[in-house]
Amino acid sequence: MSYKAENAVIMAAGISSRFAPLSYEKPKALINVKGEILIERQIRQLLEAGIDEIVIIVGYKKESFSYLCNKYPIRIVENKEYLTKNNHASIYAARHYLRNTYICSADNYFVNNPFEKEAEGAYYAAVFAPGETNEWCLETDEDDIITEITIGGRRQWYMLGHAFWSEEFSRSFLQILENVYDSEEIRNKLWEDIYREHIRKLPMKIRRYPENYIYEFDSLDELRLFDAEYINHSGSYIMEKLSALFSAPESAFTKLEPLRGKDGNTFGVSFLYDQKRYAFSYPDEKLTSV
Repeated sequence: MSYKAENAVIMAAGISSRFAPLSYEKPKALINVKGEILIERQIRQLLEAGIDEIVIIVGYKKESFSYLCNKYPIRIVENKEYLTKNNHASIYAARHYLRNTYICSADNYFVNNPFEKEAEGAYYAAVFAPGETNEWCLETDEDDIITEITIGGRRQWYMLGHAFWSEEFSRSFLQILENVYDSEEIRNKLWEDIYREHIRKLPMKIRRYPENYIYEFDSLDELRLFDAEYINHSGSYIMEKLSALFSAPESAFTKLEPLRGKDGNTFGVSFLYDQKRYAFSYPDEKLTSV
């Protein structure tokens, strides 16, 4: 049985703290990768596939996305709980739109267009890890239905990219989500966590993609490997400030990680320079040795 894709939900509400310091200055979805804004590339790919109802779920720096409404036929929906809950809150914010729906992350880069107007059923995109990985690895049955998800593995297919929800999957998942949404227990859970815990009730297939087809950049270091422009010209005020303070090119600063306060909020970035680790707080711009 095939399902005609009716719409797409692109989740763009999160802070993406691991992408410090760039994410302090703009949402990760709005960075330019090889000449294109990440979320705009994804919107164009959806439109090219005939998916003309696109819902963007925003939260962090939500005003930064408003220009998209004048450029593309999209709808913006706010996730007001993006600071206190994980991405299941974005799914909840989009609940009235979930039918035969693509579920997308705004920070994915698809080398080729993965979207189609019809799908055979609910699926999650996956790529193969030839060695060790810390990603969410998938076990499947003879019909390619996902039967188990484990964190980490070796020579396995793992979740990366978009998902497609059939109308039946959407209805079943929302029933579960609505029953537990106000529970403190799920506050920090991804929607994938909830799916994993109810995997028998939510049949979903694996959709395998070849190597170098789907990318996700969790850090500036990872982005630099894909787009060499970011090695020395990130466009980040913080990176430019560090470059000036040390009289060194941006490439000299590696292993960038967010600094977190006791409340869990990010407030700066730590990094390696000349084999030493430093911390740069933001916005007070205080530099210290760690």
